[in-house]
Amino acid sequence: MPALGDIWFVLVGVLLLGYALLDGFDLGAGILHPFVARTDPERRAVMRSIGPVWDGNEVWLLTAGGALFAAFPMVYATVFSGFYLALILLLAALIFRAVALEFRDQLPGTGWRRAWDVAFFLGSLLPALLLGVAVGNIVRGLPLDADGLYHGGLVGLLTPLPLVIGLLVVAFTITHGAAWLLLKNEGPIAARSRAAALGGWLALAILWLAATLAAWALAPDRWEPFGSPLAWLAPGVVVVGLVAFPVLVRAGRAGLALVASGLSMAGMIATLGIGLYPNLVPALDTPERSLTISNAASSQLTLGVMLGIALVGVPIVLAYTAAIYWRFRGVVRLDEEGYGH
Repeated sequence: MPALGDIWFVLVGVLLLGYALLDGFDLGAGILHPFVARTDPERRAVMRSIGPVWDGNEVWLLTAGGALFAAFPMVYATVFSGFYLALILLLAALIFRAVALEFRDQLPGTGWRRAWDVAFFLGSLLPALLLGVAVGNIVRGLPLDADGLYHGGLVGLLTPLPLVIGLLVVAFTITHGAAWLLLKNEGPIAARSRAAALGGWLALAILWLAATLAAWALAPDRWEPFGSPLAWLAPGVVVVGLVAFPVLVRAGRAGLALVASGLSMAGMIATLGIGLYPNLVPALDTPERSLTISNAASSQLTLGVMLGIALVGVPIVLAYTAAIYWRFRGVVRLDEEGYGH
């Protein structure tokens, strides 16, 4: 039977995957907003495509952060203190994005709406890039001191491997968001979203290969677990999703294309988990300083209680999420309700 620390290692990964799959298309819609929407009604339609679900999608990020704090407090302390400036920028971007969604249509002025359109774009681009850079630094490893803390600044995080993975995450959100917009819209927005989906897919495939090669060269320790053939199932899932995505987009199967892009991200996160295990924050130069499941986990009592809470809470969140998506299914139309079935 897996130890509680191992179970929480997987659960944190599942929560991060939930955030990537759900808020990923929200962020992608925001990044694509200036490009797939040419008129004011079209911009409103793009925002309404995510309007009923975006705030619920962000619950997964909050839940992942809370789970990390409860299950692996040392990791939480290291990541949140070491990445402090990056996290402040991330929070500021998410706040401006949320405000843009609520404030844009409150006044009719062109300048007012254009300013919030810019905030919506930047508030979607920066979180995707910064989260990708954070993941890239975990893949590369951090220069941890004897207490397991990172004392570098923001500039120290912007090295080649993290930047490539940051761009990879941006490409994923664009691809995933374009598939969502294709599913939720008709006419010119759908046509432009189809082109954006194929362009994003090409960038995603290239950047995934680039990130894989960069990780192989700059973080070879992450590839040691892949001596087992079973470990290669995770990269195989990525390949399946990437191969299927353009075929489904061209066939007009937007829903399945969204599943395919999500499948590719699931494979990427599984690959990351396999490569890291049992590390949570690898130390760059001194592996013995790495934060692992064994030296960074909370007590067995805490992990057990939190697992019980998770077994009750996660199904409730899933049920609520499913109900919202079902209620607001269908194509967006700019009528009084904003949605058609």
